[in-house]
Parts: sequence; structure tokens; C-alpha cells
Amino acid sequence: MWYRKTITVSTSGRGTVDITRRVAELVHDSGIGTGQCHLFIQHTSASLIISENADAAVRRDLETFFGDLVPDGDDRFVHDDEGPDDMPAHVRSVLTATELSVPVEHARLMLGTWQGIYLWEHRRAPHQRQVVVTVFGN
Repeated sequence: MWYRKTITVSTSGRGTVDITRRVAELVHDSGIGTGQCHLFIQHTSASLIISENADAAVRRDLETFFGDLVPDGDDRFVHDDEGPDDMPAHVRSVLTATELSVPVEHARLMLGTWQGIYLWEHRRAPHQRQVVVTVFGN
């Protein structure tokens, strides 16, 4: 059996948005007890991550690290059609993930105790992002 929904996630600019609860609700609503939950973000300047869910400092530290690794306005980048954060956002997206898979058991995500699913916005401006959530199994 398959179940697919697309969710829209509002961001307030660069940073992470916890989407764990929304995804878990879709898994429950799917009626699928055992299987996989696949997530795919339909954008090239935002990504999906599984990260620490108890201490927001972890995600702030990731943002600091990526800021050092891929700084805005780096003069090596030619592509800057939408500003100095344009190409860095694409690089950050490529270095992280545009899709994730999480096992499902008893109609629940099999995330670890300290794991959460996050959309990571790499642009400075707010955006509306679409994430396709597909649950399959039986």
C-alpha cells in the first residue's frame, strides 16, 4: 500500500524547522503499520536532516559550521542571481540531503530517542517549501 501527501513548510529564513510531528501524523493517518516513510524536498536551496531534537544548540552549531564552510558572498561563486546567499544555499543543499527514509513500525516513525526531522532553510529570506511524504508498506 502507498500513501502520499505534500506538506508546505513556512520558514522564517535561514535555520531549521522541526517537521517531525507533521510527518508522524501523516504516517499515522496512512494506516500503514510496517514499512518506510520517504521524504523529498522539492527545492535546491533547502534540505532535510535528521538531527538532535533535545538541544537546539546542536542545530545552531551546525549553522555556524556551515556558515564557515560555505560563506555568503564568497567571490569564488559566479551564480548569484538572487543575491549573495544564492549559490551558498545550493552548495549547502548538495552537502546535506534532499531526501530521507525512516522505517515505520506500528504506524510510527522508528526515530531514536533524540532524533527529529528538520527542514533546513539555507536562504536568508522566508520561503514556503514543499516536502513530499510517501509512506509505503502494509
